[in-house]
Amino acid sequence: MKLMYRLMLTFFTIIIILLVILSVSFVQVTNNTLYHNTWNQLKSYSDSLVQDSIRYDPANRSFEGFATDSLQTNASLLTRQYVHFAIYDTAQRQIYASNGFTSTITKDQWNKLKDGQVLCTKVTMAKFDHQVADTKTPEMTEVLKPYFYKGKMVAVVSIATLISTIKENMHQIVLNLLVAFVIAALLTLAVSYFLARSITQRIERLQKATHEVARGNYNVQVATEGKDEINDLAQSFNTMTKSLEESRQEIHRQEERRRQFMADAAHEMRTPLTTINGILEGLEYDVIPEEDKQHSIQLMQNETRRLIRLVNDNLDYEKIRTNQISMERKVFDAAAVLANLQEQLSKKARAQGDRIELDVTSELRVYADYDRFVQIMFNITQNAIQFTQNALIKIQGRKVADGSQFKVTDNGIGMTKDQLANIWERYYKADRSRMNTKYGESGLGLAIVHQLMLLHGGKVTVESKYGKGTTFTVFFLDRDHAPHGTGKTSSKEKN
Repeated sequence: MKLMYRLMLTFFTIIIILLVILSVSFVQVTNNTLYHNTWNQLKSYSDSLVQDSIRYDPANRSFEGFATDSLQTNASLLTRQYVHFAIYDTAQRQIYASNGFTSTITKDQWNKLKDGQVLCTKVTMAKFDHQVADTKTPEMTEVLKPYFYKGKMVAVVSIATLISTIKENMHQIVLNLLVAFVIAALLTLAVSYFLARSITQRIERLQKATHEVARGNYNVQVATEGKDEINDLAQSFNTMTKSLEESRQEIHRQEERRRQFMADAAHEMRTPLTTINGILEGLEYDVIPEEDKQHSIQLMQNETRRLIRLVNDNLDYEKIRTNQISMERKVFDAAAVLANLQEQLSKKARAQGDRIELDVTSELRVYADYDRFVQIMFNITQNAIQFTQNALIKIQGRKVADGSQFKVTDNGIGMTKDQLANIWERYYKADRSRMNTKYGESGLGLAIVHQLMLLHGGKVTVESKYGKGTTFTVFFLDRDHAPHGTGKTSSKEKN
């Protein structure tokens, strides 16, 4: 069975059950109300005929009896309304009976009447003269009411009316209720349809959107309305499709990066391999003069070392990116490390006409992996040397809140905003403006720096203006704030 019909059946069943319960309750209440109204009316008739017919002795104000003519008048009037009565004295003898009406009063009922209770009976089988009723023993509803004078019971009135009148009224009420029930059932069916349809339409929209996702269209959003579970499902679906679309775009970007990586790697390796192959062919065919052979061999060695560095850089990058390296962090003096770094790179800086200036506070303590710290600062400084000529390169180190901060500033060629957005990508030097080896060998140095800083839980930022220079800022957290457990294995800490 389809969900829509199941929902309709559920709504219809629930509402019909409620209607049946309400109808039965209404019939019961109405039936009881009719009886109580009839009893109240009978009590009122009883009080009226007693007041009209009772007689007292004027001398001593004692009860004498009932006036027969008054009783007959009341009997004539009440008979037209199908009401009959009988009056009994204290000895349970019948004083008067309209139309031969005779009620049966049990001993228990008589005792209750003596106690002043008014007794109401729904169904009683009374007796009439054969000329009054169509049946000899019609069903009636009766009220037995005692009357007292000066604290003593003087009479009991039994007054009753035919139940057929009440039943006729109830029959008409039930017929009207049945018509209303049928109309309500039809309306319930219509309401159930619209309620079920409103729910299934939202589910159908989700189903259509799911089919679109199955076809590969992740750019699908479902309208959200209301605050129910289907709305929550729609919101979750929208979140899922958004995530799938982002994943698809990321996969596309990764695929483009993979293609670019293959092209960049091929380009980086082609030049040294071509150089080596050309020299080997020259040596094979003995076209290289004897005095140039030694230079050619040195050139092949340089290109071979360049290839080895390129491969090693790629391997290092992948190990760092996939957390396959072990970090052994400790606290050490960064000033001494940077002084050694300045000495190592001074020769290369002088070849570019540059000068390295060191501005580091004495005994600057840093919490990091020693070798990786050297690698980070070496790559950034070497990058500054490659893009700067005849200028100053300044290395600064300071203790700041929660850690240590280092800056490498140059007055080199700088970068544009687009170049800054891609600076951490592998082989970024493959940009057309940086194709030659003058600006580095592999283009992996800064990518490695970025990954190493992520492993340290630190941060590296760069500020640059095209033609005016660049500033790299590196921040290492101190021991109390640094994350633990980075790298392939748990980080080791040393003092």
